[in-house]
Amino acid sequence: MLVMAVNAGSSSLKYKLYKMPEEEVLCGGLAERIGHDDAIFKIKFGGNEDKQVLPIPDHKEAVRLLIEALKGHGIIKNLEDIEVVSHRVVQGGPYYSHSVVFDDSAEEKIKELIPLDPLHAPAHLIGYHAFKEYLPHALATAVFDTAYHQTMEKEDYLFPIPLEYAEKFKCRRFGAHGTSHQYLIEKAIRDYFGGKAEGTKIICCHLGSGASITAAKNGKCVATSMGLTPLGGIMMGTRCGDIDPSVCNYLADCLKVDSDAVYDILNKKSGLLGISGVSNDSRDVEEADWAGNENAHLASKLFARRTADFIGQYFVRLGGVDLIIFSAGIGENSSYFRKLILEDILEALGLDIDEKKNETYIRGKEGLISTPDSKVRVAVIPTDEEVMLARDGYKIKIKEGKL
Repeated sequence: MLVMAVNAGSSSLKYKLYKMPEEEVLCGGLAERIGHDDAIFKIKFGGNEDKQVLPIPDHKEAVRLLIEALKGHGIIKNLEDIEVVSHRVVQGGPYYSHSVVFDDSAEEKIKELIPLDPLHAPAHLIGYHAFKEYLPHALATAVFDTAYHQTMEKEDYLFPIPLEYAEKFKCRRFGAHGTSHQYLIEKAIRDYFGGKAEGTKIICCHLGSGASITAAKNGKCVATSMGLTPLGGIMMGTRCGDIDPSVCNYLADCLKVDSDAVYDILNKKSGLLGISGVSNDSRDVEEADWAGNENAHLASKLFARRTADFIGQYFVRLGGVDLIIFSAGIGENSSYFRKLILEDILEALGLDIDEKKNETYIRGKEGLISTPDSKVRVAVIPTDEEVMLARDGYKIKIKEGKL
């Protein structure tokens, strides 16, 4: 069975085609800068790569280019061979604790949640309809980034605002990156705990341009850092993370702007970019830091401190920790940022880190960077959200076939 895993962003379309259940990747790639005349379409297959720079006015055209590439490069013989299109959906609100068939009911729920995710939700719907037009025979499934976090208790997901507002307006912590966290925690349990989830205490750090931390007990999420939207939690590339709420009104008064303008600042002009003044990309900030840029160094240290603070908080929430995972763009590839974070928790958690392994475990390398003497194991594990999309899409197709 062939399953297409899809991640539609506001101006991008990422995809991978899997042969299931073998989880063999037949091709993958992306369309980026959708809506521009100099958009880019890439596809990788069988050790080859094809790249085009051309106008891609909308997601429908991106899907058409993908379909043509699949046939033109002989990756598939018939479109009917693609039996499932599994879509990543960032916000599932309180409605979904698992992946579902992407039908009219799911579409209406996603539309209802657009105020909670105005950037991603409309793009997900556009991607859904584009694939539905070109692959009408394929079962569409929705895999929600918030689903894994639905096991949180009220004490962990409620904000201390009037309860009627929390319930009426669905104003609570939903989290994000759940698909990544679930993959990493399940893999860690399989590889580092002999497949036994019972009794495990794991802190998972998905650190990229968007970043979040999740605490998992017995394989289930008990707490996560992102909040109502992906703005909350730790400091990120351009997002501020958790701050004193009064900062919003204070900045609005000082700058003589409205709340929307402040919200834009906190979302798009803060984080590593706002503190360093260099870039939202951790690689640029790290390079500037090594070159002696004081603001870049401050940004690096602040990012590390905010991350360490959440690790400490979740250590208490779990009643200890057996394993700390680093993953995603920064977590997988920056030994420097990992070092800064670990230095802040080294003494409190009794860590002992193998510096050589920390420096060499980058670019897809996986394994423990802690020594046998460390009281807590620390691992670098590359994430794979796309394979989770494929797995869930495959499972739902099999289930639907049996009904």
